[in-house]
Amino acid sequence: MKKREMEAALEAVLFAMGQAVPLASLARSVEQDQETTKMLLHKMMERYEKEDRGIRLLELENSFQFCTKKEYYENLIRVASEPKKQELSESALEALSIIAYKQPVTKAEIQRIRGVASDHAVNRLVEFGLVCEVGRLDAPGRPILFATTEEFLRRFGVGSLEELPRLDEEKIRTFEREAAAEAQGRLTPDV
Repeated sequence: MKKREMEAALEAVLFAMGQAVPLASLARSVEQDQETTKMLLHKMMERYEKEDRGIRLLELENSFQFCTKKEYYENLIRVASEPKKQELSESALEALSIIAYKQPVTKAEIQRIRGVASDHAVNRLVEFGLVCEVGRLDAPGRPILFATTEEFLRRFGVGSLEELPRLDEEKIRTFEREAAAEAQGRLTPDV
């Protein structure tokens, strides 16, 4: 690997990691010894300073990390302090629908209905404050039960769960059959 390619690789690793990366790990990433890697990193540090970039490369106790130059902190704060729009993935929306209509419900039941693991989706919903733990099921392992929150009602503009649209029971059974068939890899259309 050429010197420029190694520097580009180090830059890519440092950018992607977003935190301090030990010199030993950086050296492994470019298949070089630590001394050579440290020399490359110091050259990069000098270049970032010379070119007056908005970021700088810091050395922190034998680790390296990109950071914003302090002169641009105010610019960063203007963006970082903006409220973030929380968007739900399709899997999170599916899990949320199941929780809203079947609550209280366990992750295992959500997974059974969806046909795929739902841990991440449920965890994101908890993070967003749309669902919460409401107890434990009296069964082996005592799985956690989840239900929607007041924040869910506010965000979806309903005063209570009774205001949620009613689902056609036959459609629900059809969806469950299709999900089960899809999970087994043999989806066939209903005739």
